[in-house]
Amino acid sequence: MTDSKAESLHACIGALAISAGSFLLAVNYYSWTAATIVIPSTALGILLLIVAAILAYVGIRKCRTNASLNVLFYWTVSALWFSSGINFILAGNNVLSATNQTIMSGFNSGTNFLLAGNNGTVSPDMTSANVPGLIAFAVGLFIIGIMGILQNETPLALMAIALSLSSIHEIVLLYKINFGASAIACNYMIVTLIGLYFGAGRVVSILSKGQINLPGTSLTKKADQEQGTIKGSSRIEFEGMYLILNMVASSVFACRLLGITDSLFVGQVPWLWTAAVFQTAICILSYRYYNMLDATLVAFFSILRFAEGYSLLYQYFNTGEPNFPLPFLIVFAILFFILSLFTSIKSLMDLGYVLLFVAYCIALACSPRAFFSGGSQGVNIAIFIFSAILLLVKLFNFKSSAKICTGQGIIEKLFASNTFFKLRQGKSTHEPFLGFSKYADGEVLAHACSVLAAFAMTMPGNSNTPLLTVVLPWVVVAGGIYNLICGSVAFSRGKTLESSAFILYGVMWVIWGLTRYGGLYGTSRGFNTAVGIISFLLFNSFIVFSTLFLTKAWFAYSLTFQLIFISFLLDSLNALPHGYDIAVTIIFGLVSFYCFLATLFNSVFEGPQIPVGSPFIKISGFSNDKSKCPHVVSTRTSSVRQIAEIMKNGGICGIPTDTVYVLVAACNQPDAVEKAYKTKRQAQDRPMSLWISSLEQLASAKHLFSPLLWDFMQRAWPSSISLVIPRGPWLEVLGAKESSKYIGTPQSIAIRIPDCTVTTHLIDMVGPIAVTSANPSGEADTTHHNQVFAKLGDKVDGVLCDGPSPENIASTVVDCTKIDSGNLGFFRVGIVPKSQVLQIFEEVKKKNTFGYENSAFIGSTDQLHSSADSSNPQINAEIEERDN
Repeated sequence: MTDSKAESLHACIGALAISAGSFLLAVNYYSWTAATIVIPSTALGILLLIVAAILAYVGIRKCRTNASLNVLFYWTVSALWFSSGINFILAGNNVLSATNQTIMSGFNSGTNFLLAGNNGTVSPDMTSANVPGLIAFAVGLFIIGIMGILQNETPLALMAIALSLSSIHEIVLLYKINFGASAIACNYMIVTLIGLYFGAGRVVSILSKGQINLPGTSLTKKADQEQGTIKGSSRIEFEGMYLILNMVASSVFACRLLGITDSLFVGQVPWLWTAAVFQTAICILSYRYYNMLDATLVAFFSILRFAEGYSLLYQYFNTGEPNFPLPFLIVFAILFFILSLFTSIKSLMDLGYVLLFVAYCIALACSPRAFFSGGSQGVNIAIFIFSAILLLVKLFNFKSSAKICTGQGIIEKLFASNTFFKLRQGKSTHEPFLGFSKYADGEVLAHACSVLAAFAMTMPGNSNTPLLTVVLPWVVVAGGIYNLICGSVAFSRGKTLESSAFILYGVMWVIWGLTRYGGLYGTSRGFNTAVGIISFLLFNSFIVFSTLFLTKAWFAYSLTFQLIFISFLLDSLNALPHGYDIAVTIIFGLVSFYCFLATLFNSVFEGPQIPVGSPFIKISGFSNDKSKCPHVVSTRTSSVRQIAEIMKNGGICGIPTDTVYVLVAACNQPDAVEKAYKTKRQAQDRPMSLWISSLEQLASAKHLFSPLLWDFMQRAWPSSISLVIPRGPWLEVLGAKESSKYIGTPQSIAIRIPDCTVTTHLIDMVGPIAVTSANPSGEADTTHHNQVFAKLGDKVDGVLCDGPSPENIASTVVDCTKIDSGNLGFFRVGIVPKSQVLQIFEEVKKKNTFGYENSAFIGSTDQLHSSADSSNPQINAEIEERDN
């Protein structure tokens, strides 16, 4: 399926899913006062969850396109219906009614879970549960609708505004039953009809192959005006979504402070945990689009939401308010503050926004009631307002030519004029590790989560009421789940050791959090527990040993976690010294904090660098001294120029081509060619080849080539075809005389013009280059820039990074030493099929049949006469005719 058809199909599915969900809700509210329930609450909730999952999937699929506002709309509706669906299920199972002793007598009369009491009001449970989320989503959908109008997205704008009005009407209905449910149902029916119209328009477009487009249903877009589609740049749909989710979460606590809701209880947990789950998904997607800073920031938001939801959920199982670990909240405020400093590079408005969360964490730490205190709830009011304003500004600036000032680029310009601090130019870092970088580096978040988990554990839990101390979400979510996510991200980048460490530590945080702080451990100690911990300890011993080849910081990180494993073991044996576990967790937390700070700083700044230490044991391919082998991105002219300067100064580099990665040296640098030859451990039967960027480089020597060979070169190049031609004085024209002993054989040389813009641009800067595959002889071809350094080590002076190779097969090598006799041979059939090469040769032979003009041959007609067979009068007559 083509991309346009897939995009059209996903748009159709999204519109129909919104229509389906709106129709379900319309039926529900039309039957508001019916004698019998048309759709039971539990069934309605499950159906909404299914629709929400479909919308979330469509949003993920469409975020690969430029339909950013559509993606934001789909995700917003998905989050709204996901939370509402859970509340419908809770209400259908009387979970909400069980938490409040003042439920109206009419609640269980069988009509609907939102029935009123005798005074015409709705159950206080349902009011407190639904109002906070509905307020936030009403504001968010209204802003999306306004932006849809400004961006000429008419169907989207109408649906968003109608859903916003539906949410507002639901809020009114929750406070006054006499308002009537028909208005809500009408709004949902409007959304249903618009969605059906848009979906039908996309179906018609698909069936007519784009020939028929109903008004307002076209998917045409101006890609040149889109922003945020480049890897490493901010995605507006990601930013907009986490802002809306923060509005939802802050609304829960802000409504309690303002008296809009009566209490904080289990009915508001779906809003908080939906925000947490969706923000976790946005974190992963941000890594997928190479945005490390946003991914870390959204993960921090998500961790807060999980803890907030847990605090409210705890009251369902026990009375009273839980206790909160003070050291953790202070540390979280510090992490937020550090992240805000780096966020300021993007814009000053983003800096102010993150500083609000610093204030939020401080407010939580200042009161033992934490989320239930008025101070923290007051900060939530500010977060809600700031989130709405920032959402409006970002969506407006995304399309409008007249920008609202956000302070974007001000801090970046200050660093640009600073000689001490140097920002990294590329958004994605290219580190010398084996693998395929599908994601940005997740080490910053992993170290930060280890800090959070470690300092949360410094507050010991009560064995009688283990759940009362809010340590569980910090350890399980922050330390466990996010370490597992970061381990997966590290694995995708080829960081096998780091990935193994993060996954091991993540599993351990989850197990230990659930057992010791989740009430599962209790007072039982035994042999089985000790054996399990010993298994983890032995595995980590291997990781500690392996980090000797990585960095000193990583060695300290893994070694201090070994101390935590030992504390777990001693605790299982009832032999834990007093204060030992607290001491080692603090030590590990401090080491993790240093790793967090160093990784974050070094990923943003090229210089200066916070030292992480060289490895204790250095082996080829695992050096972290990037100054010896710069890895630069190929999409920048400055990067290609940097590699060219290295080659001009006698260096050898790994570069991308139209096939696999190769090792190259400038032909006019004999020492470099010799170095490349010896570095590769070149086999005698696979000599180095010679590459040029254009036949113009051989123009002064083309009289040394036969017309047939010259025409064949012209016709075959640029391509993935290497031609083996006789060695001759033409090498002097290319400046490869002294280097020629390492190129080709004494009789012939393989020469090629690659069909790769980056490679030919580099050759234009350097001149002809000597080329060999970027792997030791006998090993598999190198298909990613990370493999160049991994296979050849620090003997390489630079790597031009272009991600995975477009092809995994090398070039086709053709023997042209006997081409004038009409024969071609094949040393290797690679990416270009043999039949295609022979077809080109046949076309060239026809062109060189006597009587055709041969533009390659620069000899005079006298030379033609002398080369012709003088005994053949017919040929001589043809020559004389051409001369005339």
